[in-house]
Amino acid sequence: MDWKLALSRSKTWLAAFVFLIMATFVLSLSTGVMPISFSEILNTLTGSGTPRQELVLFQLRLPRMVIAMLIGAGLALSGSILQGLSRNSLADPGILGINAGAGLAVVFSIYLFGQEKGSLLSEPFFLPVFSFIGALTIASLIYRFSWKGGIDPERLLLVGLGFNALCGALLMILQLKMDPKDFQQAAIWLTGSIWGTRWPYVWALLPWILSLIPAAFFKARTMNLLHFKQEVPVALGLKVESERRLLLCLSAALAGACVAVGGGIAFIGLLAPHLARRLCGPNYFSSLPLSALIGAALVLIADMIGKNLLAPADIPVGIVISVIGAPYLIFMLLTRKGSGMKV
Repeated sequence: MDWKLALSRSKTWLAAFVFLIMATFVLSLSTGVMPISFSEILNTLTGSGTPRQELVLFQLRLPRMVIAMLIGAGLALSGSILQGLSRNSLADPGILGINAGAGLAVVFSIYLFGQEKGSLLSEPFFLPVFSFIGALTIASLIYRFSWKGGIDPERLLLVGLGFNALCGALLMILQLKMDPKDFQQAAIWLTGSIWGTRWPYVWALLPWILSLIPAAFFKARTMNLLHFKQEVPVALGLKVESERRLLLCLSAALAGACVAVGGGIAFIGLLAPHLARRLCGPNYFSSLPLSALIGAALVLIADMIGKNLLAPADIPVGIVISVIGAPYLIFMLLTRKGSGMKV
């Protein structure tokens, strides 16, 4: 593909998804158990709304929607990095067990400390730390056991599925030993519910995302080089194994921070990078930003569907995403040729 045409296509799709996010954001603000018209939204934003409208918009909907976009962008970039690192289009932090490892660490910390007022976990800022430790531990184990003179894509997928199952079993054992109140909270959280819907959770997640997303974009050149056979990046002076370990930590940090607030949302790290490569090609300078926008749009749309489809009941975002992602995964498996990355 001519690079000028590829650049033009990338800019077009970036603009299209920015517009989609803005439109979905406004529509999601206006819909819910208490509908608010566009004119009432403008009045509330300018300080002329009723106290009830201000409560609904500023304290209930806005933080939830901001978190949805941050989680979507973070998980999409985590999946994109994993796919580039392993050269496997099926690599995803949810499928490979990294999300489950992060979830296991958070549930274990809840089991140990609880979330009563005054406990270590009563402040949301500690949750991403525990989640990152769990995600990094599982990611490191997957990397170690899938290494065989290099990353074997099929071996990576099988090892990841094994650790995913192991973490799921350990989570079930922990839940059975938990206090009933903590058990209920953990069960809802693990379905992929955006349960941290207050501003403190936004401030807890925001530093991670604002620091890690630019770091991921900065590594676009490295990921482009890793797409070639190992002799090419080595000849260009790239320390391949050091870069792989750094990218693994970066992916685990993104996934862990997002899981801490959004629970076990799967398939975003699979869908968003795959769609981005189909739309703008394999160049990570364009596919990484597009992956982040697609991920943000998917989670925001899923959250809007979840809160409106069976209102006043709230369907967890993870369930809505799974309804979309599971058939897409099956489609990818049926149409995939070979073990390498297919775009």
